[in-house]
Amino acid sequence: MTVQAQEVLEKAIHLPPVERAELVEQILSSFDFPSRDAIDALWVKEAEDRIDAYDQGKIKATPASQVFENFRMA
Repeated sequence: MTVQAQEVLEKAIHLPPVERAELVEQILSSFDFPSRDAIDALWVKEAEDRIDAYDQGKIKATPASQVFENFRMA
């Protein structure tokens, strides 16, 4: 890693989490991923299928507090 890249990294690490996430997203978006649109479309379909399944009573929701508690215990 160049000195300039190291300096950018050190500054970025000290940003608030949301700003770091936005920075990462913008950096990743600068790459040319030809299949990104296809992947995004698949995730949209998956999300819509899950919402439909929930609305139809085929799956149940879990409260976020319970999910995070289970995550902490793991």
